[in-house]
Amino acid sequence: MKLFPHAHATHPQWRMAVGLVLTQLRAQMTLPGYAGAPTLALLYITDHYAAEAREILDTLSAELPEVTDWAGTVGVGVAANNVEYFDEPALAVMLCDLPADQYRVFSGVAPLGLGFEAHTALVHADAGTPDVAELIAEMAGRTTTGYLFGGLASSRSTAVQFAAGGDGYIKGQGAAGGVFRGGLSGVAFGAGVHLVSRVTQGALPVGPVHEITAVDGHVLLKLDGEPALDVLERDLGITIDQPQGPGLKAAIDVVRATLVGLSEAGSDAVGRSGNFGSDVIVRHIIGLDPVRRGVAIAAQPGEGMRLALCQRNVQAARADLTRICAEIREELEPQELTHEAAAMLSAAGAGAQQHPAPHPARRIAGAVYVSCAGRGGPHFGGPSAELQIVRRALGDVPLVGFFAGGEIARDHLYGYTGVLTVFTD
Repeated sequence: MKLFPHAHATHPQWRMAVGLVLTQLRAQMTLPGYAGAPTLALLYITDHYAAEAREILDTLSAELPEVTDWAGTVGVGVAANNVEYFDEPALAVMLCDLPADQYRVFSGVAPLGLGFEAHTALVHADAGTPDVAELIAEMAGRTTTGYLFGGLASSRSTAVQFAAGGDGYIKGQGAAGGVFRGGLSGVAFGAGVHLVSRVTQGALPVGPVHEITAVDGHVLLKLDGEPALDVLERDLGITIDQPQGPGLKAAIDVVRATLVGLSEAGSDAVGRSGNFGSDVIVRHIIGLDPVRRGVAIAAQPGEGMRLALCQRNVQAARADLTRICAEIREELEPQELTHEAAAMLSAAGAGAQQHPAPHPARRIAGAVYVSCAGRGGPHFGGPSAELQIVRRALGDVPLVGFFAGGEIARDHLYGYTGVLTVFTD
């Protein structure tokens, strides 16, 4: 599998940004080792360009006629190799060189047909769609592996999605433009498309794991048989039942900075490193119930589930992102390297700072990274710091992605996480 051509640009005028992207893509498509005639494109734009989404797709499609299929969405930020664009007009494109019979673009207008057996799927969704979490789980059930990756569109204006398939649309459904709002869209992949994907968490437990023993909708009533508010106060070292004053304000500030990590009984709640495992879903605390001694959260958990209080932690987020990159790298590196491959890896590592290059033994053709809109460079210590961690770990591989309003991995809808997926040969 050849490397996927990829490009990114920022400019106040979308036509200039598109022109810069096209120049980069065309140059790469002539290089040895890069795909010369890819047919599937992933397109991500920041919300500064949301109003021009259709014009952007039309222009790119006309200038790249060999690309027959398009998928993507909008984010408050977009990601590319080693760079993040936040709060500025930008777009990122990657052209995927995959067998035409091994993928299908789908949307609400052109749903995934029964004639295609989906192995995995890249999914973009609208957070405003009713029961979006249930729709994601249902979509996962339509794949043979149950594995999805992607995220919710995030935008301060219109939450658009791109889905244009070369196999056509249902006549009369008005989908020729390929720009949608609401529901789910994306690309389903067959078993012939090989992926490696990992979830990285951005929150660190600040207390022990508890069992939910009584719950009423969104309100946790008891943890380990004790009133949930009593457990929260003990784990956080605060007291809510006190007169109005600096002490109460300080206690409320601590609660506002605290989240909850939920997981099913017997799942990977806390890993050996002390960080959350990939089975944990982080949600907000949305209120306290002093009368019932309850804690309201932005979820409706069931009795028997596990819960741990947590807080966002920069060092934990950096360490966990480095960990998943290392896991992907180790999975792709053969146990025994030829002398030539070992020499290439050594040279790539020695010159990584001046001339970072894809590592041949790792066999990564391209990557998609979807991160929470609340993460990004500032959370990791500086502009583009999150994507720089990925580049240092994986090398100069083609990568695009966006900063989402919720991240999708397997059949779960996450928050404060990153989902890194690589295409391999």
